[in-house]
Amino acid sequence: MTPVRIGIIGCASIAHRRMLPAMAALPGVEIVAIASRHVDKASAAARAYACRAVTGYEALLHLDEVEAVYVPLPNAMHATWIERALDAGKHVLAEKPLTTSVSRTHELVATARSRGLVLMENVMFLHHSQHAAVRSLVADGAIGELRAFHAAFAVPRRPADDIRYSADLGGGALLDTGVYPIRAAMSFLGNDLQVASAVLTRRHGHSVDSAGQALLCASNGVGASVTFGLDHAYRSGYELWGSEGRIVLEHAFTPPADHVPVVRLERPSGLDEILLAPDDQVANTLDAFATAIESGQLPDHDGVLRQAVLVDDIRTRARLYVDHATERMPGGSLS
Repeated sequence: MTPVRIGIIGCASIAHRRMLPAMAALPGVEIVAIASRHVDKASAAARAYACRAVTGYEALLHLDEVEAVYVPLPNAMHATWIERALDAGKHVLAEKPLTTSVSRTHELVATARSRGLVLMENVMFLHHSQHAAVRSLVADGAIGELRAFHAAFAVPRRPADDIRYSADLGGGALLDTGVYPIRAAMSFLGNDLQVASAVLTRRHGHSVDSAGQALLCASNGVGASVTFGLDHAYRSGYELWGSEGRIVLEHAFTPPADHVPVVRLERPSGLDEILLAPDDQVANTLDAFATAIESGQLPDHDGVLRQAVLVDDIRTRARLYVDHATERMPGGSLS
């Protein structure tokens, strides 16, 4: 397969930590340019990967040698630069969430489809084989009939100036960590989930939510509880509770490539710990993106679109607590 020639719009931490090293190691991808608003930043990043340094995001989109772009910018900037990239005829891999609004997500998906361009949201855990193994256990009746799904993704508090706490940049726990358990619930219970109730909490004077929980319900009555946050002890896992047992998976959302997944299967007969082979979800995601471009097979956007609706419903319907449990503000959207 001819490598996909990709340009990077921005020098975000996730680009440096996970995406650029994976791109450099993958035969199906070639890093040809890295753009930053600051020339020194672009030069330093480009030097490490022997590629072209570009000052300014727009300039990168005008390069003929760039056929696809990766967008790791703050959430509020995704829609603008995805749109500009699509207008320039580039395929796009963008960090999650694709945009911060349902309408913009629909618009950009429609634009990409009309132009035959691949637009992919970078929800990498979906490409890890451990989840397929769990789905097989459920389908084979290992825990009987599914009764409930619980998922959580939360991380410790960040420095006060972290972009995740900026309303102007599209920060907040719901958009940052909430997408993971929501999408996990969708992958097991289907895209017809509805929001039954939700709570969002602001602490420490932040202008965005730093914690949240939501109860989702599938059409068959099975409920999913999702917990997310930016002010917690670390947690990244989910469990499926059935009529005859329970499956628990830890390190569900951001496992390193050498992590050995352990699926805990609890039944009346006892506990089984099923060890799976390590898998590289970053490389798998990039390979899926490159393969879609090479084959011309556009990705299915049903999950992305439904996810955007659920996130928006949680945001607008949630009971909002500010600072202390006694300072309750019912309903309303976050600024």
